[in-house]
Amino acid sequence: MRIGKPLLLIITPLGVAGGLYEAYRLAGGLVLLMAALIGMLCAAFAQLVYTIRREQRDDRARGAPPERPGQG
Repeated sequence: MRIGKPLLLIITPLGVAGGLYEAYRLAGGLVLLMAALIGMLCAAFAQLVYTIRREQRDDRARGAPPERPGQG
């Protein structure tokens, strides 16, 4: 995990950039569709993180005990 996490954080954006470059080489317009898809996925993930953090902040402000994962 000590090596894997930094490696993933570096290799993933490089792979995405390489994929966009190949999409441009294959068919110029395809890169726009791929970039739009990647942008939508990033926006959805960011919204998810924002919602989770907001709910946790609201729970702490109310004084509710923190939920533990797997405790349905």
